[in-house]
Formats: sequence, structure tokens, C-alpha cells
Amino acid sequence: MAVHPHAGKTARPEDRINIGRLVSDYYLLNPDVNNVAQKVTFGTSGHRGTASKVSFNERHILAICQAVCDYRKQAGISGPLYLGKDTHALSEPAFSSAISVLIANGVNVVVQQDLGFTPTPVISRMIIDHNRKNSDLADGLIITPSHNPPSDGGIKYNPPHGGPAEGEITKQIESHANALIQASLVDVKQSDIASAMASSLLNKQDFIEQYVSQLGRVVDMAAIAKANIKLGVDPLGGSGIAYWPEIAKQYQLDLTVVNQVVDASFAFMPLDKDGKIRMDCSSPYAMAGLIAMKDDFDIAVGNDPDFDRHGIVTKTGGLMNPNHFLAVAIHYLMTHRNWPKTAKIGKTLVSSSMIDRVAKHINRPMSEVPVGFKWFVDGLKTGEYAFGGEESAGASFIEKDGSCWTTDKDGFVMTLLAAEILAVTGKDPHQYYQELAKELGEPCYGRKEAVASLEQKAVLTGLSPDDVKAQSLAGEPILQKLSHAPGNNAAIGGLKVTTENGWFAARPSGTEDIYKIYAESFISETHLEQIFTEAQTIVNDLFKQANV
Repeated sequence: MAVHPHAGKTARPEDRINIGRLVSDYYLLNPDVNNVAQKVTFGTSGHRGTASKVSFNERHILAICQAVCDYRKQAGISGPLYLGKDTHALSEPAFSSAISVLIANGVNVVVQQDLGFTPTPVISRMIIDHNRKNSDLADGLIITPSHNPPSDGGIKYNPPHGGPAEGEITKQIESHANALIQASLVDVKQSDIASAMASSLLNKQDFIEQYVSQLGRVVDMAAIAKANIKLGVDPLGGSGIAYWPEIAKQYQLDLTVVNQVVDASFAFMPLDKDGKIRMDCSSPYAMAGLIAMKDDFDIAVGNDPDFDRHGIVTKTGGLMNPNHFLAVAIHYLMTHRNWPKTAKIGKTLVSSSMIDRVAKHINRPMSEVPVGFKWFVDGLKTGEYAFGGEESAGASFIEKDGSCWTTDKDGFVMTLLAAEILAVTGKDPHQYYQELAKELGEPCYGRKEAVASLEQKAVLTGLSPDDVKAQSLAGEPILQKLSHAPGNNAAIGGLKVTTENGWFAARPSGTEDIYKIYAESFISETHLEQIFTEAQTIVNDLFKQANV
């Protein structure tokens, strides 16, 4: 995809959303669930959409929250529900809609004490903390579309394990919510918002103090302070805005929040590669403002609006490729924490094979799973996994003593880990990565998209490895053809083909008429392009075989 001429530049007036119209559409437009584009659809991170396209409206939220309440009763979940929201424009009205349904259903709802913003990892931590001490299990909802554009809204459910809900749970919620909408919400219980806000069932708690005070369990905050690491932070207008000053205060850090603006239009953001406003902390275009400040700090970091992703900027290398930082984080943690030798490194199948090489080099077990952080949840909870990470800049890891920290992605601990690495080793993460690459090889990684019909996407989803007739890829013999992840034998919803020095994976998009090809080469950029070309040929041959 060509780079938009305004990519990396501050948003123009014509790029900004009309918040008033957006919120009006949230309340006034009613979805037709017979239209696929307007149904409740849970992807890897909940239901997302935008009010103007009738894909994220009040009826969606009322129905989803009622479906969650009904699921809680069925599952015997009787404890509190922790409710969070990010800074997107639609998050505020959706927050009120959610409270009105949850309270009407007799749910004990816990929110940030000032009704402020709450990051995804904080909700996960609150659930885990409660369930360690109580028999009445808690769960949570987070209202966020993550890094998506300002016009979008989103909601995701975290059951009592604290992480993203499994597919069988989200399918049940999704199906029930659509049935409720189809029946004109007659079975949805709802209080008026004034009564709900005054209810004794609505409890306010200081999430900030509780979360921040425990960070020393998972990151060596004392080492960061002792080394006087100068840390620059850009929350990108997100839900962690009030957390960073408290982190700096409690741990005596030299920390500067370089952008303190919270604006639901995100008009302060540089435009992303495609010319859209998108708070993607792994994008050099969206992070252009912080990258320009790299020489002012020892480490500069950014997060997306719900703080489940991280972006690391160093003086020596600028914005790090997320795969590179995952490799560094894993190597550092596995060699600087006294964790059991049996604790696994978790990676998704489209993450860099540099992680495989790191795991082999330090003789630690690695588990490769399908795309989606939900696959790490049980392992992080039990300590079977020490670390779980995705190529899209989302990861978390266990506490120093091996206890569970979060079962959802945590952008705070990943960014603070970058500062710890510099403090303890004297090398910033980019320098650390360069040393790894010198010893283990330098990969070239990329992702591309191609148009695909519903029938073609169905072919990719239902593939068998035997369907692939090719014996070689970009000049090397094919070693593996995978339709199921080797780490847990779960279906990957696509195909992965590997050779000694390269691989590609093809997966259909859940929301667009495209499929995505991820590829990597440990030989050269030219070899990577050859992998992409042959990967597309292999996929097109599969479509021909299926007559689609």
C-alpha cells in the first residue's frame, strides 16, 4: 500500500471527526442484524464498529451487556464486574449504556473512583487480585476499540481468568446479543442512567493506586530509579494518562509525559500510513511526534488508547520493530529472572522466528499458538507461560516470583521493561537487539494484503496441509505446512509454510474482504519479496483447486 502524502503529519481539519454527529448516531441509528455489517461480531478483541455505519450503536451495547449478564448467571459468576473505558468518543456513551444494563440486572459494578479512564491491563489485574482473595468470582468489560480510528467504538469481555474471553464464550454472547436485537430488545433489562449512577450496586475504587503500587512485583522499578533513566512518555491521548504521574511519584522516576492532551477527536495525532488518524504505537507515522524527541530521553515510550500495546523509541535506533523488542524482552527476562526452566515462551504463529532462535539459544521451551492473546491466558495464569507476546506489539509476563501478573496484554509493563533493560545492562533495547541479530541472524519481516471473496476466505480457513502441492518456497525445501498451531494444536484459521530460513502465513481477515500474508526471511529483503510472490501463487493455486 502506498504511503499517504500526509502520513506522519498532524491531522488536518478535514481529517477530524464530528463528535456530535457520531454520538447522535450512536443513540439514533438502529442496527439491522440481518445485515452482516450491522451484526454483533466478536473478533480476537471483542466487538468493534462505528456508529455512523450502524455497527457500534446503543442497541449493540445494550444487547451485549444483557448477553454478558445472562452468561454470568449461567456460569455462576456472582462477584463484581470491573468496568473500564478508554478515551474514544463512543466509549463515554457506551459506558453509560453498559452501566444502565448491568445495574438493572443486579450486577455489582466497580469503576474508577472519579469515573475516569481505565486501561485494559488494569481491568485484568483487578480481576486477578479479586479472585485470588475471594470465592465470588469477578469478571470485566472494557469499552475500547484499541488503536482504531477516533470514529470507532469497541467492547470486550474478560471472564474470571482476567484475559480475553475464549471463542466459545464470545460466540455465545454474540449469538444471544444478535437475537436480543432481532427481538427489539424486549428481554433487555435497563435502568435509567440517573438511577443506575445512584445505585448502591455501583462501586467506585481507586484503580490507579492499586495497580501502580504493585508494579514493583513485575518490573525492577528500583533499578530504573537508581540508574536515573530519563524516560519520555506519550500516552497518545489514551486511558493511562493519569497513571504515569503516579508511577513517577511512587517510584521516584525521571519521567516526563510529553503529551497530556485527551481529545476524543485525537486531532493532535500525526496521520498513519494510510492517511487516517490511528493511535498505533507500533507505526512510525503515528509515532512521528515521539520519534522526533528521541534524543531528549534515554528511552521514549508510547501506548495505544487502552494501553494493551507498547511502542519503544531509542536514541540509537528510533522506533523499534515490535518483533525486535519481543525478542529482546524474552532474552532479557529469561536470563535475568529466577523463573522455572520449564516456564514457556509464548508466541503467535505470525511473530518473528527470531523468537524461536532466541528460545533455542537460551535453551527455553517455546510454544507457538494461533493469532490472539486469548491463547496465552491459561498459561500466564498458572505460570506454565512466563511470557506471551504478539507481533502487533502486545505482550505480558509473570511476576518476578513466578506469580500471575495479568492475563491480558500490558503496555505499561512492556514499556517499563525497556527502561529496566537499559538500567540493568547499560544497553538500550535497540543495541541489545543488534547483539542478538549479530549472533543469531538478522530477519527481514513484512505483511501484505490481497483481495479475497467470502468463498476464498472460507477456503483458507478450512485448509488441510495436504492441499498445498508446492515442495519448495523461494529456493528452499518446505519443512512444514501447518493448519494447526504446534503449541496447542488449535486451528490457525489459515496456512503457515516454513523453510530453514523463511516462512509465510496466510490468514483471512475477519472484518474485510481481504486475506493477509505475513512473511519473514533470514537471508535478505530480496528473498523476502520472493517469499511473498510465491506465497501468493500458492494461495491462488489453492483457490483454483477449490474453484473459487
